[in-house]
Amino acid sequence: MSTDQLTQAPFLNLADPTFSVQSDAVRQAREASWYAHTSYGLAVLRYDEVGKLMKDRRLRQGSWAWPAHNGVHDGPFAHWWTSALLNLEGDDHHRLRRLMNPAFSPKLIGGLVPRFQALANELIDGFYDRGRCDFASDFAEPYAARVIAIMLGIPEGEWKKIAAWSNDIGLALGVTLKQDLAKVEAALEGLYEYADELIADRRKNPGDDFVSRLVLAERDGEHLSHDELRVSLVLLIFGGMDTTRNQLGLALQTFMKYPDQWTLLGERPELGKAAVEEVMRVNPTVTWVTREALEDFEYQGVEIKAGTTIHLLSESAGTDPRVIDGEPFDLTAQRPPHFGFGGGAHHCLGHFVARSDMSEALPLLAQRLKNPTLDGIATWLPLSGNTGPIFLPIAFERG
Repeated sequence: MSTDQLTQAPFLNLADPTFSVQSDAVRQAREASWYAHTSYGLAVLRYDEVGKLMKDRRLRQGSWAWPAHNGVHDGPFAHWWTSALLNLEGDDHHRLRRLMNPAFSPKLIGGLVPRFQALANELIDGFYDRGRCDFASDFAEPYAARVIAIMLGIPEGEWKKIAAWSNDIGLALGVTLKQDLAKVEAALEGLYEYADELIADRRKNPGDDFVSRLVLAERDGEHLSHDELRVSLVLLIFGGMDTTRNQLGLALQTFMKYPDQWTLLGERPELGKAAVEEVMRVNPTVTWVTREALEDFEYQGVEIKAGTTIHLLSESAGTDPRVIDGEPFDLTAQRPPHFGFGGGAHHCLGHFVARSDMSEALPLLAQRLKNPTLDGIATWLPLSGNTGPIFLPIAFERG
């Protein structure tokens, strides 16, 4: 990139712990330019450019080098992270995706919808009479973890164990990875052992559950190896829980800002699917998707060198006034596709699961939790990278 281009582009300090993807600085940068220079490379800010670069074959998944960037070059976490589907490229990525894809069949997930609805009502019953709750711990976390348990075909009472391991592995996504490494790898070992037991059991006693489908997966005579199975199961447990838990909390935050839309959702539960899409457009838990340039190339007059990190800001793209008009948040509006599940070759494999479980939970919450309001001081993960509530106290009127 030339010196003139570097000087002219806005600068966003992504390394600042207080940085917010929803800040005025990002909005102003988006109006000034389609991209910004950052402390971590480039940030792409507008819808059209994010959509095109997300699918550009000159870019690879950018998070693969995260352990090395933090001084972690070997060991269990480095092996898991670099072996997972999320960070593979080329033939290895295509092969694993082909083998794993049937496990996410809409028919399997569709059959679980009544169970998702019953679970949501059961959890609401637990705090309904009080008229208040910590939405993060009383609903979002147990709902996300128990959905995973249902899919895996394991007792739902195991959810706390799964949640604790997943939360500890989540520390690996922060800038304190090196100091948290022992805790991360202890959780990883726990999930590995759990996955090994599940795999062994389903080989002997296959059923109509997610793990059985992975164990039995075959394409052109190929199967998933034991290491591929355990690596994939850990990623799916962690990723599935983390996304749903955070996104449900962000959904409630969004609807408290637009109470008329919460009322509408309660009156028209068929808008559940639209609610998920609209929330993920304006308030996604994955606030940016990272790519890395595989070669030198030029894009819209900007010279991009091989190895350049490129952050595609999904939230900024989803609220870009160049493609979004009308009300800022409207369940009945026709919107272009959002980037909350990524895109291109690395589009989230479990998107249908997350869309299904959240689209069932949100209308039930809207019907039973009327006029939710903040009931104390909420605490949040930083509004960058992967975000969501840590503590979200709310009060509500019983519907």
